[in-house]
Amino acid sequence: MLSVSEALGYILDDAASLAEEELSLADIVGRVAVEPLRARMTQPPFAASAMDGYAVRFADAGKEATLNLIGEAPAGVPFSGMVGAGEAVRIFTGGVVPDGADHIVVQEDVTRQGDQIVIEQEQPTPRHIRKAGIDFAEGDMLVEAGTVLNEMHGSILAAANIGTVNVVRRPKVALFSNGNELRGPGDQLHPGEIINSNHYALTAMVRRWGGEPVYLGCARDDEKEIERFFVKATGVEIGADVIVPIGGASVGDFDFVKSAFDRAGGALTFSKIAVRPGKPTWFGRLDPARVIGLPGNPASALVTAALFLQPLVRALGGQGAQEIGFQQGVLGRDLPANGARESFLRGSATATGNDKMIVTPVVNQDSSLLSPFLTADVLIRRQNEAPATAAGEAIEFVRLR
Repeated sequence: MLSVSEALGYILDDAASLAEEELSLADIVGRVAVEPLRARMTQPPFAASAMDGYAVRFADAGKEATLNLIGEAPAGVPFSGMVGAGEAVRIFTGGVVPDGADHIVVQEDVTRQGDQIVIEQEQPTPRHIRKAGIDFAEGDMLVEAGTVLNEMHGSILAAANIGTVNVVRRPKVALFSNGNELRGPGDQLHPGEIINSNHYALTAMVRRWGGEPVYLGCARDDEKEIERFFVKATGVEIGADVIVPIGGASVGDFDFVKSAFDRAGGALTFSKIAVRPGKPTWFGRLDPARVIGLPGNPASALVTAALFLQPLVRALGGQGAQEIGFQQGVLGRDLPANGARESFLRGSATATGNDKMIVTPVVNQDSSLLSPFLTADVLIRRQNEAPATAAGEAIEFVRLR
């Protein structure tokens, strides 16, 4: 059996970013920018008023000064003239500050009398003018290549006069379940049958990691039917970059996934990992797709997806081939010695006042249980053959979400 790091090395081998595509700004959240993005214009492109009021020369803005109104400058309609001595232009927030003016008197400080204004309050300094380029200037770097774009980037890039962005294509991840005993939520269950539930969390996880999940359905325990699922996943209609069969990978009489994979033309890279939970996790190639087979037990499937599928999806999506990002924490309760396999325990993390994270494993780590994920937000790492560890000792963990 391979170690966790060895298995991850095989999975990420040659896992380079996929081809790029051009997207409108409405669709870029969560995508990775292919190239650096520089501002195509200065923002704001002109000196603009920050308040509703009157554009004047500060030299004329003494208390009780009377100024003549010579025009107005609403947003989008600049005043074409120049403000001279003793003059003022009515202006609104966002309006272009006219030539000659270097101060905005807010309207609350003014009394208007026909075509004249009287300044009623002291004006201590020139203010309320946003200079051209205070946000960014034409040519400024806004986004580095490789940046994962978030909700704010759309507005920033739009303001910089950028309408589309070249991003890395989302990896398409085709998933299917396997098992005669599986039924859908709401179905009537007969003795021995259970609800098919793993793919709901897995598809959501793939989407959060930047992939495009496609759930193909549930295959019966039939080698030819499972083979058809593999063929469909690599066909023109789906065109999967990654295929994720769930279950059917052990050594039972009805576990046909690996033999069906072989019939479909797949090449197996490895068949087991020295990890708990998730020992039956396997990996191979069904050109052009990579295939990660996950165990059917819920905890095993979700834990191994976080450890092995997540890095692959992120690498193909342009976020780089990265090792698992372990953090340092303090154990919240005693743990016994670990066995021969590297283990990942579901647990919860709590911040302390001294910048430490207390990570506490859930009590029942059975691989069939889903309910611990209601509170578990981390996986606590235990090296193979690790000795008993007491509460308060250092421990490594990786975040689930």
